[in-house]
Amino acid sequence: MVRHNRPGIDENIATSSGVTHDGQLISYNRAPSPDLAPWIARLYVTAVKAPSDHRIECGLLNDTSFIRIQLSGCWEAMTAGGHRAYRRSALYFGPQSKLMPISVTGSFISVGMSLRPGACKVLKKLDIKKYVDRLATLDDVGMPGDLILGMLRPDAQPEEWLNALEDITRLRVDEICGRQPDPISSRFEEVAFTNPTVSISALAREWGIEHRTLSRLIERDFGLSPKQVLRRARALDLASYLRGVADSDEAEDLILRYYDQSHLIREFQELFGMSPNQFVERSLPILTFALESRQARRLEAIKRLAPGQLRPWEMQKLTQQPHEVKLVVPA
Repeated sequence: MVRHNRPGIDENIATSSGVTHDGQLISYNRAPSPDLAPWIARLYVTAVKAPSDHRIECGLLNDTSFIRIQLSGCWEAMTAGGHRAYRRSALYFGPQSKLMPISVTGSFISVGMSLRPGACKVLKKLDIKKYVDRLATLDDVGMPGDLILGMLRPDAQPEEWLNALEDITRLRVDEICGRQPDPISSRFEEVAFTNPTVSISALAREWGIEHRTLSRLIERDFGLSPKQVLRRARALDLASYLRGVADSDEAEDLILRYYDQSHLIREFQELFGMSPNQFVERSLPILTFALESRQARRLEAIKRLAPGQLRPWEMQKLTQQPHEVKLVVPA
């Protein structure tokens, strides 16, 4: 049995957005303006300095669609549709059912926002199931990619970039007369944050909806079956804890979501392509950025954290003992 003390860190990169008490780099991310909360889940800016030839081999596992504006850096992704490579670009990422390999070479700036379940359908009539584990340019999905790229000046401040994305979203919300995603999907999103071990049949009975109808709505707005959505949510919360970007007070509850240790390891391996031990030992900065942003959003959504409040992983001083991952797993 092995006890991990500290997640791996890439010492070759730096960011001004801050670090956790473990020394993990984090992005600048925040909740959307209240008037856009039905459509936007989170906004972020990640600006990383690195040697020009430094290559980060990492990945993403996101539970929502993302609009990602890559202002700099050489990006590559291995998607369900094959290998993709981009430099300065405006991209749409569908949600992921498993880790999508991502790499970037050199310094980079990525600006973007995650969209609430069902938002793609009401905003652009996208069939999200077609984009699971895939990506496309914004222009290819009917969004003004070139316009957005032109609006985001490379020398602007993070809030200028995020305000520009919000302004563009407001224009589209006005065009659709403020139509919002299905409230059932919003309720299911909250369940994924609070109780991802719930029985889908029990949930359907509680909500007074047919099991088949609930499954169809979730597949339409999340791109995956309800069971897959909840399974992914469990793994993302555990992964956040292993990377030191979760509320450590929840540690026991996160582990008890699994029947036993073999169940935990099997599901984690299937979704992340590596064991929990390997996950902790590797340097995974891009994935950690995404996990930290999602966890901040989750804690705010379930009212454990107020928007703008210092997050639990930021509260301990760097001079204190490194965060200890209490989950014990086989070597």
